[in-house]
Amino acid sequence: MAGELYKKPIMFAIVSAVVILIGTAVTMFIPMLTAQMHPKLENLNPYTALQLAGRDIYQREGCNNCHTQTVRPLRTEVMRYGEYSKAGEFAYDRPFLWGSKRTGPDLARIGKKYPDQWHYRHFDDPRKFFPQSNMPTYGWLKDYKLDPQDVQGHMDALGFPYSSDDISQLAGKNDLDALVAYVQVIGTAVAKKRAAPAKAMTEPVDLVNPLAGDAAAINAGEIIYEENCLECHGPELKGDIGPSLVDNVYLYQPGDLADDDYFEMIYNGTEEGQIEEGRTMKGGMPSLGDVLSKEEIWSVIAYIRSLQTGEEGK
Repeated sequence: MAGELYKKPIMFAIVSAVVILIGTAVTMFIPMLTAQMHPKLENLNPYTALQLAGRDIYQREGCNNCHTQTVRPLRTEVMRYGEYSKAGEFAYDRPFLWGSKRTGPDLARIGKKYPDQWHYRHFDDPRKFFPQSNMPTYGWLKDYKLDPQDVQGHMDALGFPYSSDDISQLAGKNDLDALVAYVQVIGTAVAKKRAAPAKAMTEPVDLVNPLAGDAAAINAGEIIYEENCLECHGPELKGDIGPSLVDNVYLYQPGDLADDDYFEMIYNGTEEGQIEEGRTMKGGMPSLGDVLSKEEIWSVIAYIRSLQTGEEGK
């Protein structure tokens, strides 16, 4: 019978197609309907009404055209961005926003990395934090109020649970509030691990600043501070988004730290749970090791010390 089938090309093609379709259904489509093909991390929750509205705005403004939301399991990516992406953290993403182009940095681990106020100011003017950034400003989003009924419609379409209480909490919220809420939840279902420093130190850090008291270094440090630190620590170093640098409380405990501790924090940034001299960091400060040279960091420290002691560089 098989020999007869080979002599009938049309029948043979039909039988072959049927066999291939059955094999495809058994090996691909049926497994896709099983639970193990749709993993969900234990800490993952559906988006709240505000977060979902922010995700819609993120897509509307084309943020995924410049930012990816996936860290590949490559050493270089994990060192730079943090733990690699897991399938189970995208269970509620419809559509996925993994992206394919990094004009800006990956955002897969951006959630809770910085305080809310940092994001509000960064969206308002990215160049206050990163002078070379070509990211557009989004401060104008605060002028547009959210439409609770529109958000409710999106939640209905996606099958997300909500109550009238959830929707009522959108009253008075604007597009910028929603975008910040969404950014702050990205990647938070994955437990954070300590990421390696962005750039390894090639030589030991001096215990004492070699530029301490140097008038030229203090003046240079003031300029560097204004370009890189002022937006978070304030024009007089008395704190704003970040803590004061001229009081006697460092890493939330009374008592000063040594110059080399200042250097390491500026160089590596701070991460939640990291320990420095027995003090626990809350995180939120970016690494400046790839931005500033060793001499520039020491100059900033010299400037900070000059204000703590009352010295003047000018």
